Amino acid sequence: RLDMTLPAELGPQGSVHPVSQVMDELAEIFADLGFSVATGPEIEDDWHNFTALNIPETHPARAMHDTFYFPDEHEGRKMLLRTHTSPVQIRTMLSQKPPIRIIAPGRVYRSDSDATHTPMFHQIEGLVIDKGITLGHLKWTLETFLKAFFERDDIVLRLRPSYFPFTEPSVEVDVGYTLENGQRVIGGSEGGLAVLGSGMVHPKVISACG
Repeated sequence: RLDMTLPAELGPQGSVHPVSQVMDELAEIFADLGFSVATGPEIEDDWHNFTALNIPETHPARAMHDTFYFPDEHEGRKMLLRTHTSPVQIRTMLSQKPPIRIIAPGRVYRSDSDATHTPMFHQIEGLVIDKGITLGHLKWTLETFLKAFFERDDIVLRLRPSYFPFTEPSVEVDVGYTLENGQRVIGGSEGGLAVLGSGMVHPKVISACG
């Protein structure tokens, strides 16, 4: 993002990029829920990006066709452009003691480019590490977030069992929609639209972070 101040005689100033605007909105909503923003490097090593997240050596996500690897290693580790913002969770857990309540927004990179994919896109994810945290806390947090983001109180969530190497149990989250004049409108429960993946942090990930 580049912020420039133009002299008045050159006409109106530019506006905030839509992606930046959405990321700011997300951060503001989570700040109200007690989350702070955590950041990390976009150039990562494979331990933080894969191994510590319980992603096995044979997992397809590590394949060259999915990941932008650098030719040189650093301290014996392969270097890459991070494929998700999850390494920020690892770095946070290694550097802070619980309780932890963070969101990690940022750019991520995957070797994928077609009509519905771009090699660089934005992600945001949240992490809570504390005593007594349950799937119920996760559901409430996501429901509260989605109500604030879509500015509707009639948000209906559906949690579907799923699989991610770094969470157990893992769930895909659908948000309900209603058909109005042939258009899907968020709210209600006529259908469901997949919006995010989530779950409880896998014990192996917690163990990897000490």
